[in-house]
Amino acid sequence: MPNNKQASKVVKRDEVRRDHNKAITSAMRTAVKRVLSAESPEAAQKMLPDAMKKVDKAAKKNLIHANAAARVKGQLSRAAQ
Repeated sequence: MPNNKQASKVVKRDEVRRDHNKAITSAMRTAVKRVLSAESPEAAQKMLPDAMKKVDKAAKKNLIHANAAARVKGQLSRAAQ
């Protein structure tokens, strides 16, 4: 429990940020799963740019590590071939 007014503002701000970060991460994971579980390589190629963009944005906002983003992008490009 926050002890003063400013501490309660910090708690509220952190909740908003957590929800925003969770939405970005969830959207990224969904896009990655769509590419990896695509029926055909053509369908995966079609969804690849969106997934790559979401992975890059998550890495830029430090929601995932830069090396993890590079690893996921490599997996996506292999899956789309």
